[in-house]
Amino acid sequence: MAERPSVAVGTAARGRARWVWGQLREPYIKLFASQLLVGGVAMVANVLMVRALTPSHRGEVALLLQVVYLSTQVLLLGTERSFVAAYHDTTPAAGVRAYARLLAVPGGIGLAAAIGFAVMAPYPSAAVVALIAAYALVETCGLAIRSIAIAAGRVTDFLVLRVVEAVLLLSLLVALSVAGTARPEVWILAYLVAGIVPTGAYLVLWLRGTAGPQQDHNRLVRREGIALFPASLSNMAMLRVDRLALPVIASTSALGLYASVSTMTELLAWPVRAYADARLGRWRVAHQEGTLRSRPLVLAASLYCVVVAPIAAVGLLLLIVPVFGEAYAPARGIVVPLVAAAALYAVSRVSLGLLIAKGRGGLVSAAEIAGFGVSFVGYLLLIPPFGIAGAAYGSLIGYGACLLFALGANRMAPS
Repeated sequence: MAERPSVAVGTAARGRARWVWGQLREPYIKLFASQLLVGGVAMVANVLMVRALTPSHRGEVALLLQVVYLSTQVLLLGTERSFVAAYHDTTPAAGVRAYARLLAVPGGIGLAAAIGFAVMAPYPSAAVVALIAAYALVETCGLAIRSIAIAAGRVTDFLVLRVVEAVLLLSLLVALSVAGTARPEVWILAYLVAGIVPTGAYLVLWLRGTAGPQQDHNRLVRREGIALFPASLSNMAMLRVDRLALPVIASTSALGLYASVSTMTELLAWPVRAYADARLGRWRVAHQEGTLRSRPLVLAASLYCVVVAPIAAVGLLLLIVPVFGEAYAPARGIVVPLVAAAALYAVSRVSLGLLIAKGRGGLVSAAEIAGFGVSFVGYLLLIPPFGIAGAAYGSLIGYGACLLFALGANRMAPS
């Protein structure tokens, strides 16, 4: 009888260990890990480039990368989330074939546009345009693999792909930094090589698998993707226009202070966004079966933010000066509004994911456009008199508008 308490404790401990292990195996945890990896690599890459390139050349690399990232959104046409919702429980081989058909037309039009631009435009050179086009296609395939991995339950494969890509990229960038390479296009070539090797390997590996019987949902994916395309562009603009507005309206030093905090607060929303992306397919099935319940999911995301946001705010307030230096002390004044903005953005990802699951892509785009429009007006009105605080509160207002629109749309959309 005396040993029973210890046996019960051991059983409970094993149960907790199994629960923790089960959570670590969840797809959204792996997606979050891949996001953290990409963010960490981007920070190291920035340091390497700053030390090796002149400011003008560093700016050229940043500009070329932004062109690539924008091009990927145009090539995908909003299909990355609609694919996950429509092809839940597909096989990797069937998913690759289906996505290849989706990308055939926009990919061909994109290549034709790149060739035409290279022939007609005096700048940049044809080689640079070809490099941009190639990297845009590779990045598009990488994002398509992410959607296929989520739909097929192979998120571990995607995480491995990101790890291999990160190791290759960092190795190449370190080599370029040591060699003192100053040509921006060579640095972009490193991104291309690091992306094409693991992406190509996984495409070949998955295509060799058994496709199995698969219903063609591409027409639905295209229709919902086109409805979501404005959302993709508006979301990118809503997240980045503050960085563009600050140096124009205020100063580059203001941007430096602002970015030092905003880059960190963005991490708050990453787990929730990864969770929403990983659950799209399940939510679509639940909606079709009439069992999808939106309120508990939104409340769970809100509870996460209520718990984590104060911790993040206090941590940043305490660490800004010790980590970044006394020159960044003014950035402490924008910690609270940016943390609150990140929390609102996180909850909006769940609300918008539920709308996608319900097939209401038009409402998703409307919410993202509303958020972008309100935040943009906020930046124009608040940055001139208040500087970085105006940008922070502009983000807070814009993300809040997006969330309110999404919550209202979910109440109107049938469950």
